[in-house]
Amino acid sequence: MIEKHLARLVQELKLQPRQVAATALLLEEGATVPFIARYRKEKTGELDEVQITAIRDRLEQLEQLDQRRESIIGSLEERKIMTEALQAKIHAADSLAALEDLYLPYRPKRKTRASIAKDLGLDPLAELIWQQDDKVDLLSAALPHVGAKIEIDAKIHEIPDVAAALAGARDILAERMNDEAGVRAEMRALYIEHGVITSKVVTGKEEEGAKFRDYFDWNEPASKAPSHRILAIRRGESEGMLYSRLLPDEATAQRVLERHFVKNPAAAAPETSTGQLRLAAQDSLKRLLGFSMEVEARTFYKKKADEEAIRVFADNLRELLLASPLGQKVTIGIDPGFRTGCKIVLLDRQGKLLANEVIFPGRGVREMAEAAEVIRAIVSRHKVEAIAIGNGTGSRETETFVRKLTLPSSVAIVVVNESGASIYSASEAAREEFPDHDLTVRGAVSIGRRLMDPLAELVKLDPKSIGVGQYQHDVEQSALKRSLDDVVVSCVNNVGVELNTASKHLLAYVSGMNSRVAANIVAHRDSNGPFVSRESLHKVAGLGPKAFEQAAGFLRIRDGLHPLDASAVHPERYPLVDQMAADIGCSVADLVRDGTRRSQIKPEKYVTNEVGLPTLKDILAELAKPGRDPREKFEAFSFADGIEKMEDLTVGIRLPGVVTNVTAFGAFVDIGVHQDGLVHISQLSDEFVKNPADVVKVGQKVSATVMEIDMARKRIALSLKSKVDLTPREQRPKGEAGTRDVKKFTGAGSGGSARPAGGADWFTMAQQKRK
Repeated sequence: MIEKHLARLVQELKLQPRQVAATALLLEEGATVPFIARYRKEKTGELDEVQITAIRDRLEQLEQLDQRRESIIGSLEERKIMTEALQAKIHAADSLAALEDLYLPYRPKRKTRASIAKDLGLDPLAELIWQQDDKVDLLSAALPHVGAKIEIDAKIHEIPDVAAALAGARDILAERMNDEAGVRAEMRALYIEHGVITSKVVTGKEEEGAKFRDYFDWNEPASKAPSHRILAIRRGESEGMLYSRLLPDEATAQRVLERHFVKNPAAAAPETSTGQLRLAAQDSLKRLLGFSMEVEARTFYKKKADEEAIRVFADNLRELLLASPLGQKVTIGIDPGFRTGCKIVLLDRQGKLLANEVIFPGRGVREMAEAAEVIRAIVSRHKVEAIAIGNGTGSRETETFVRKLTLPSSVAIVVVNESGASIYSASEAAREEFPDHDLTVRGAVSIGRRLMDPLAELVKLDPKSIGVGQYQHDVEQSALKRSLDDVVVSCVNNVGVELNTASKHLLAYVSGMNSRVAANIVAHRDSNGPFVSRESLHKVAGLGPKAFEQAAGFLRIRDGLHPLDASAVHPERYPLVDQMAADIGCSVADLVRDGTRRSQIKPEKYVTNEVGLPTLKDILAELAKPGRDPREKFEAFSFADGIEKMEDLTVGIRLPGVVTNVTAFGAFVDIGVHQDGLVHISQLSDEFVKNPADVVKVGQKVSATVMEIDMARKRIALSLKSKVDLTPREQRPKGEAGTRDVKKFTGAGSGGSARPAGGADWFTMAQQKRK
């Protein structure tokens, strides 16, 4: 397949032919994106994962196009209506829309007004009008058709008079215009490039649909509408609160049709052929072509909005998965419930559950003292190194309680984002791992493990439940799943996986693996003890040579038989490293330990047809830091003392916070009061910001100023600017917007528009994250 699409992919993706061809071949052979990007750099010309994924996805799209092309050709040939000219056009069609336009006139149709008119014998009259000879007496030409009658599906259709005959002929012509491929292509471009989105509130839904009030009377060019606005309007429609249209200027659309079909627009008397043709064009636009093009334009912008929303979600997910791990520490995990009881669990350095308990620090003096004694005893007896507290209800009170226990300064006390923990605790994975424990124990374990290694724990969740997306339930779900799965696979393989401690959920995301092979690895490990080398993976049932090739480089074995088993050096390159060591008279272990010896290696000496400088440089980097973790070093974070609920906030106060979600219109920040605040895009920086992701990331520590507090609606407006104008609006000079009313609480559209937009669910998304 690649041969016929090579030139197109090269042009679209701005890559070299050899890069595209080599990547396509590797994908066809079953290689994964991470494997190709890491271990086949010489073949692809060092393409990264984004470029390789683009080749993969575009090839799949073109394959689907080819399948549809063959289906259409088969249908036309079976009905014996294929011509050489039509077949040439079908083979030349370079998009699904162009292909469907060509097929439209031949597509088997249900009974239409045009087909009924044809059955009534009105084709000759329609053809007469189509010729546009205004000297022809159409009334006389239509008269012989009066009285024609036909029965279709037990219903009688007839032509009672001349006007009905002309109307039937126009129905035939309107459908002919609608079926013209060239016209459809031009009209499609008009709707997409110049269409305007308008939305109105459904009558009687003003109060019920108040959260969509920004769109009760809204219009803007579709080409300039940001994704979150398009998705917000569509959500309003799906909930029955709004209706919307996407239309270009009607007169312009009419002119497009007349330019194609009307020879002499000036002669437009209704009784002339030209007049009848113009009426047919108007009917085609309003009843057939316009409706079809509006649907296609809406689909186009929905897909575009989906892609942007999915990109935002994927970027946020990547940041969350690659958050700094605390590492293997003896950890207490606490699922806070200050008044109803905190579930605490003790985890060893591998994340294994050792014990669990319930404490009640918020019930009274005696219970608080007992809770304090329990935690102090566990910390002392088990040499606890960290305490992870979930950020749900009661987290700040629990954190304050723990910090007052005067525990050893070496014990890190960290509030952990527990988004999705409740979903994990009720999942099949959690039930399988902890069949004898309830949901609260499982949730506390997940909280503790998230501190130790966020990636290893979060892979157990459906990525959609992690809560760092924008309108994730409104976008095309299969595309969302594909993108998020790609992110998880990329992150897991980028970090690498400890073979002897990883769960089957984590192993399943390793290149070349699946859930069945991952389960077999864990079963083999449980039955035979830890793996001593990568080569011993060959003993695992179901893990063949291809899977080993794809997976081995991403698996780590600490203290394995071969020094490189703990590194990202692929086993296929062990002989090469052995040769390097031999050439300078030392062992591979010596190369790993001694930088002086590594400096003696001249990589150019080892270049071959299979191994080039990119791979050799990767190998030398791994020898310097075998199996290094690419994630940033963990830094403890704590919220401001004494600020635990919204009532503690005051306008103008500056607080430490953590970015929990980045969207197209700004970012949500947790400042420790159980309600995330919104930093509108206009408040993210002292400089102009086009894309919030350029300046903030999920998990980033920030310092935010409280701009506005709405207790009734549980909303907080924040700013990350160094200087914030807090002058009340009513005290500003007339016409001076200032910073406080740029976004109000619903926020503005992209680019800092002063008009509130998008908003129905911006703040409720932050609330839903915690569920």
